[in-house]
Amino acid sequence: MASLLWSRGDPLTDWAALDTRTERDTALQRLWRGFMTARCFVAAVLLLLQFVTYAIGQSVHWVAVGLSSGYLIAALLGARFAPFRPPIRGFGAAWAVTIGIDLATFTALQVLQVGSINYTPLFALPVLMGAVLGTVTVGLGTSAAVTLLLLADAGWRWIDSSGDASARFVQAALTGTGLFVVALLAHELARRLAREEALAQRGRSAAQMHAQVNDLVIETLSEGVLVIDADGRVHAANPAADVILGHGLASMTPPFVLASQPAWRPLAALAGRTFSRRAAQSRELPVAQAQGPAREVRVRTRLTPSSNGRNDSLCVMFLQDLRELEARIRTEKLAAMGRMSAAVAHEIRNPLAAITQASALLSEDLTDPAHRQLTAMVEQNALRLARIVDDVLDVARARQQRVLPLDEQLSLDPTVRAMVDEWVQQTQCRGVQVVLEAAGLDVRFDVEHLRRILVNLLDNAARYASAREGAIQVSTRRGSAGRASLLVWSDGAPLDPAVQRHLFEPFFSSESRSSGLGLFLCRELCERHGATMGYDRSIAVRDGPEGNAFFVNFAAAEVRLTQ
Repeated sequence: MASLLWSRGDPLTDWAALDTRTERDTALQRLWRGFMTARCFVAAVLLLLQFVTYAIGQSVHWVAVGLSSGYLIAALLGARFAPFRPPIRGFGAAWAVTIGIDLATFTALQVLQVGSINYTPLFALPVLMGAVLGTVTVGLGTSAAVTLLLLADAGWRWIDSSGDASARFVQAALTGTGLFVVALLAHELARRLAREEALAQRGRSAAQMHAQVNDLVIETLSEGVLVIDADGRVHAANPAADVILGHGLASMTPPFVLASQPAWRPLAALAGRTFSRRAAQSRELPVAQAQGPAREVRVRTRLTPSSNGRNDSLCVMFLQDLRELEARIRTEKLAAMGRMSAAVAHEIRNPLAAITQASALLSEDLTDPAHRQLTAMVEQNALRLARIVDDVLDVARARQQRVLPLDEQLSLDPTVRAMVDEWVQQTQCRGVQVVLEAAGLDVRFDVEHLRRILVNLLDNAARYASAREGAIQVSTRRGSAGRASLLVWSDGAPLDPAVQRHLFEPFFSSESRSSGLGLFLCRELCERHGATMGYDRSIAVRDGPEGNAFFVNFAAAEVRLTQ
């Protein structure tokens, strides 16, 4: 987490590249390069030794010079071109061009043995190469070959000279025994190194996978996350933290000081308190924004475990926008209330129908005007209760039936014109102006659902509009990509901000006699048809004062050409 979690790099690609490099650069590959370098160094020393011998006035065997020169060339070519796929599994090409050349060269120099130089220690190099880079068979086979060569050299010296050669045979046997022990130990260490490397590689792969999952989880969290050290510097943050805190957090390169922004100083103080008390902290703080009012944020801090108990801990700070939390809680409560209301509405419906029917039968036999007025009041309020029950049940139906067939389309302008005329005739409301500017556009919407939305918006507009001409305006517009919109405007007073926040919530109403389900149901119907519904305070379509506008943006539909 050394960088911000919203960085553009692809972590999967980065890890894949790292794994590829790791496969190419195993421990045996590094040991192979080390042995190749050692061979070149030994070859250079042998050649230099021949020239030093000549420089100090001793006799030089020019065959030894040639062998040293050839060995140096072979070592350089082997380091550059010799094939190696660890481990060496037999006495093939990889063994021959490296270990085989070493044995042949050192044996030839040992046989020549110019002056008092003893080349026996050089045999440790091919033995170690075979034991470390090869299988146990290759390692022991190379040791056996060296032992046989030393014994053969001792036998050749015994035949060539008439003196006692037992010391040479004993030295060759001891040297061979030591080489066998070295080969076994080196091979076991090499095997252990390979096992440890395999375990480390598996552990690293698992750690990389967990790191990728952790980064993905943190990046997609709705909570903001900040990682802060004891000096108050932010080392990592996720996109949600940028949304909550603002002030260009995403553009800052970590690490940066949290207290660099005045609005974040309370957070820095809380992080400092977490370090000083060595305990988790929790608090609700207002965080000022670059634009708009401050956010109420719930802040929780946690300390990461440390090895020495203090110095290397990090403070992980979790930020939660209280508005979103309250909205989720409110939504859950409203959903539960809606289910309960639907169940209650079903139970109320039958007794309500019985009351309405009984009141109608009773009114037929009554002649007293006062009694008939009482039964009329009963019928009127029963009908009002029936409408509320229907609204509650319609909400449940709208949520259950979310899909509309694609072929249900209507021509917007003629339909809106007919519905507005019908509403005006029923309500006798005057002063409604209609401005239709979406000629030829079809929208994907059910006719009865559109009628219910438009009637509801017109009823609300008539409740708060003035009596002047043009106090209510209904208009249609043609938008981009063939999308149409419907607007119902009225010159009513501005809505209180507290009312605006809850306009489309169920059971919310500024009127005591309203069920508070009208706008909520309208929005549900719009979402069912792929449309959106909203509110705005705007100027009338035709020049006039500001007013309250409710708009519906329809989903794109096929264009109908007009003649």
